[in-house]
Amino acid sequence: MMKNKQTSEQRMDSQPNEETEEKPSGILDKIQQLGQTNVPQLSADANIHCLTIIGQIEGHMQLPPQNKTTKYEHIIPQLVAIEQNPKIEGLLVVLNTVGGDVEAGLAISEMISTLSKPSVSIVLGGGHSIGVPIAVSCSYSFIAETATMTIHPIRLTGLVIGVPQSFEYMDKMQERVVKFVTKNSRISEETFKDLMFAKGNLTRDIGTNVIGEDAVTSGLIDEVGGLGRALAKLKELIELQSKHTDEEEIIQ
Repeated sequence: MMKNKQTSEQRMDSQPNEETEEKPSGILDKIQQLGQTNVPQLSADANIHCLTIIGQIEGHMQLPPQNKTTKYEHIIPQLVAIEQNPKIEGLLVVLNTVGGDVEAGLAISEMISTLSKPSVSIVLGGGHSIGVPIAVSCSYSFIAETATMTIHPIRLTGLVIGVPQSFEYMDKMQERVVKFVTKNSRISEETFKDLMFAKGNLTRDIGTNVIGEDAVTSGLIDEVGGLGRALAKLKELIELQSKHTDEEEIIQ
């Protein structure tokens, strides 16, 4: 009997501890994916979702693996989940992007602008090209003092069929961008087109590079500010919407 007991104890000791095995593999996964061991987590009572638009916005064509990209097929389901989740009361959009696919960028912009919940964007580093419509799609927009935004005409890369219809298509696509930006910001269509078609501002391109305060002066962005100011504004908008909802319920 003693022998059997010892044998069973030895077997139990020889069995690997699942918790011990899972813990190192979890840490290894975090290091491989994020380059760090501790991943910051939102608290259970957090009511703000942070959405990052970084690198190049990837559209229908997959970019090379060495490119830092934001894939629209990842962003769109997140926005649907934000709209449906009652625990999320506000959205913070952090931009540091060089631009990218026009239609993918406009799709993201349209979804953010039609959210029923307050949203605040902040441009850090750069919010170039199609990043401009995303920046202005939120309820309120911020730009860091040193951040830049490049405004330039629509352009195509690769094979272009040399017929008038190709240029008409580009012109219509450009008008879609212009209308969206002017509708969702304080900038006029005339001012935005002047910035878009300005020559001599950039070395290898036509267009304009606006920095911090210039973006606010032109009416493109609402305010110069950093992360703290952006979060404070978002909390203010959440409180206003909550108060408005309560008043409607009382009236009903």
